[in-house]
Amino acid sequence: MGRCIADFQLIEAGDRVMVAVSGGKDSYALLHLLERSRQRAPVPFEIIAVHLDQGHPGYDGTPLEAWLRDHGHEHRIIRKDTYQLVTKRIPEGKTYCSMCSRLRRGILYNLAEELGCTKIALGHHRDDAIETLMLNLMFNGSLSAMPAKLVSDDRRNTVIRPLLYSAERDIAAYAEQMQFPILPCNLCGSQENLWRQQVKQMLDDLEERAPKIRQSMLAALKNVRTSHLLGPS
Repeated sequence: MGRCIADFQLIEAGDRVMVAVSGGKDSYALLHLLERSRQRAPVPFEIIAVHLDQGHPGYDGTPLEAWLRDHGHEHRIIRKDTYQLVTKRIPEGKTYCSMCSRLRRGILYNLAEELGCTKIALGHHRDDAIETLMLNLMFNGSLSAMPAKLVSDDRRNTVIRPLLYSAERDIAAYAEQMQFPILPCNLCGSQENLWRQQVKQMLDDLEERAPKIRQSMLAALKNVRTSHLLGPS
């Protein structure tokens, strides 16, 4: 994580970083590791954790709230029932992820301004970036993934992804070791055969024959030769 922050200058002196904590292993690990880094960082910066309750069926954020409080994290819990909007607009059998994430992103962007945050930190990791690359190749006809730093189109917000060099399996092992109280996402988890899950399985299968395939694909995202693609020169 430290190498990723340094390579892309993700955090600067005086930053107030909003860490979006979903209750999953990735965002727990991100918040925990960023706080450890903040305590010994060469530059001063602040962290505030934000959790969005989207009104999913069976949701119980009590364990997360207790964990944030017990560990002394400055935090905000925001409640916006986006679940009703998503289920009304997305036909049955279609995946909710795109609209759900778009609504969540809009809420977080506005909240970051309200809280005076200069950066929004998300828990996306190496495997998320690679899977996004594959999905865009397969279905969108585009060669794109997830950048470590992204300035929003309106220039109001800067999104950072400090865990982009980190493997999902390492994060999972760390989360288990730290015993983070994971909250399930029942909205997405209730849907079968999501293409992202199938791409993950495809990469697992390929990794059995080419053990370093994920490391190589991540490296490729930094080693782009536009002269060898079909775009205009």
